[in-house]
Amino acid sequence: MRTIIVNRDWQDENQTLGVCYVKDEFGNIIFKSECIERGWRNNQSRVSCIPPGTYPVKLEYSPRFRKKLWEIYDVPGRSECKFHAANYARQLNGCIALGNNRKDIDNDGYYDVTSSRDTMKKFHEALQGFNLARLEVVDLHDN
Repeated sequence: MRTIIVNRDWQDENQTLGVCYVKDEFGNIIFKSECIERGWRNNQSRVSCIPPGTYPVKLEYSPRFRKKLWEIYDVPGRSECKFHAANYARQLNGCIALGNNRKDIDNDGYYDVTSSRDTMKKFHEALQGFNLARLEVVDLHDN
């Protein structure tokens, strides 16, 4: 089984930033990217990032996105939390987006992530051949 790790290093009520890793069954890092989520708003559906913890993640077809995406399960009181492409936290409804770099793309004073579609493609390649993985979300930030 592959393990996905999200190490969050910055957060406020508007957004959360971190680094995402995929490790193989031997613990080797086979993928690394930046990640962005909504800010912490007490785990409210569609407006908050998910709480730190360990979650099962399944590759499933998303009718909304019309493709297979990795969905995060067993988030208390939540559903439809996925990994998908997005550049800005405001494009997410409790999901996690991956990108190549952090950059304030829209000059709003917040970092965004770049090259999200290409990064998501590499994420899916790192998990190719699997339909189930484990996600570990860790808060490392002091703010």
